[in-house]
Amino acid sequence: MEKSLVFYSGFWCCLVLAMAALVKGRFVVEKNSLTVTSPDSIRGMHDSAIGNFGVPQYGGSMAGAVVYPKDNKKGCKGFDEFGLSFKSKLGALPTFVMLDRGGCFFTLKVWNAQNAGAAAVLVADDTDEPLITMDSPEEDDKAARYIQNITIPSALIDKNFGDKLKKALSNGEMVNVNLDWREAVPHPDDRVEYEFWTNSNDECGPKCDMIMGFTKDFKGAAQILERGGYSQFTPHYITWYCPQAFTVSKQCKSQCINHGRYCAPDPEQDFSQGYDGRDVVIENLRQLCVFKVAQESKRPWVWWDYVTDFQIRCPMKEKKYNKECADKVIKSLGLDHKKIEKCMGDPNANAENPILKAEQDAQVGTGSRGDVTILPTLIVNNRQYRGKLDKGAVLKAICAGFEETTEPAVCLSNDVETNECLDNNGGCWQDKSLNATACKDTFRGRVCECPMVQGVQFKGDGYSTCEDNSYGFRKDHGKLTFLPEMIHLGPIGGLILLNLNSNYHAVDRAHLLSKLYLRKADRQLPFPMQSFFNLPILDKEGKDWSMDQGIPPMGSLLTLVLLICIYVECIRVFISVCRCELVIVTV
Repeated sequence: MEKSLVFYSGFWCCLVLAMAALVKGRFVVEKNSLTVTSPDSIRGMHDSAIGNFGVPQYGGSMAGAVVYPKDNKKGCKGFDEFGLSFKSKLGALPTFVMLDRGGCFFTLKVWNAQNAGAAAVLVADDTDEPLITMDSPEEDDKAARYIQNITIPSALIDKNFGDKLKKALSNGEMVNVNLDWREAVPHPDDRVEYEFWTNSNDECGPKCDMIMGFTKDFKGAAQILERGGYSQFTPHYITWYCPQAFTVSKQCKSQCINHGRYCAPDPEQDFSQGYDGRDVVIENLRQLCVFKVAQESKRPWVWWDYVTDFQIRCPMKEKKYNKECADKVIKSLGLDHKKIEKCMGDPNANAENPILKAEQDAQVGTGSRGDVTILPTLIVNNRQYRGKLDKGAVLKAICAGFEETTEPAVCLSNDVETNECLDNNGGCWQDKSLNATACKDTFRGRVCECPMVQGVQFKGDGYSTCEDNSYGFRKDHGKLTFLPEMIHLGPIGGLILLNLNSNYHAVDRAHLLSKLYLRKADRQLPFPMQSFFNLPILDKEGKDWSMDQGIPPMGSLLTLVLLICIYVECIRVFISVCRCELVIVTV
């Protein structure tokens, strides 16, 4: 048994080294901007590395006052033990707590500060070195219980900058900073490209539980984005190769396929029982092929259905993590089983698998994206996401990848919208009579843009004015007003408008006739044709004439022909003018 353990350790040590050689060790630290607004002596912008836990405010910013505690400077103990609280007073800036690096996990520091009321945490490095990403501890059950409950953002700052902040605070100066995540994710256009590096293994502890929970929670939002053409999603799976010296060993054969080319760790970390790494690689490959076949059938979002259904129906604990169970899921989703099998190829062949080879190549970082070495990893617009793998936090990061004002409706869900329009209409223009407002809630905050009302795009600055600039009308104090240009609709329409009863002001006449149209609309008349024939037509004796009296006198007949011509003119106006219903009834 001791020999087996020694071999196991040696095997995986070599496997890790092989992985390092594969990805060439390129790691990119994702940063956000930190701006000191006071005091003047250190005012300016500085780099900070986003923590890989908590909830960074992607797409937004946060201002706060920095505090450096007199006791518990490393934050490794609860601050209540020292009688310290960081809850900001009503009307004051939120409190950003600065803590020293060392002594305990980054996550524990942030958790303790959050419990004491901090709005954000800055961890000052204790060594002069380049910034690193603060990550959560691997396979720590105790830490896992609180990591998922960390909701505040955190960042690592370099030692030199930390010393400057401490000096300013020790001199009694007020230190205010602004954390800015607006450029943490590029947002060039109205579509976001993102990829999720995951694993089908469901027996690797808290990490696997987190991946499975996120996949189930995020499925709905992901499918809305994909179905609407708002995003281009790609799933990925990390694989490693077996070192050449071990390719013929029993351990390598049980953890790898294609003669040691593609491997995964043993789920239970025990070669003698349960599932093997080989089983995980094969299921990872199957899920990649499910995505490929679904994408070819123009249904790439079905991948989310397969993965979540497989997690539920085929868990390792119930000994259902196998091909038979996977085939049932594939069949239930209407996917082409034969195409998926063909895509997977032969796992026993001494040859490269093009799907898995592409995955190994994709692990190597390009451009602003570092190598992928950690599971799970989320990449948004070629930038690595840092923070809690939570539906709301991830959706906010994805929404930050859209060009401003192009975000889809899913970005205004309760998980991410700011609801600033609820307070005084966000300071934007509104017309209560039309139930129209220029205020739009986005995950970045509110924007003031003139709305489209009943098919008409209003124009203005969005703050104090929004007007209907459609041809012939304008919106003014809740009433529709004719403009002089209406006379140029045509010779007939112009003639009739010039001869309208002048006892009414233009505004009143428009309001009255719009009511006539609505009354006809209640009868479901597409055009108010009937209203023309209901207009009074006088005979020679000055009496009213109606359609059921036969042919009208010549003068009235000409009037009737004129009215029919007007109706034809109205159809033309209907096509060219957005508010055509009003044009029709007025003429």
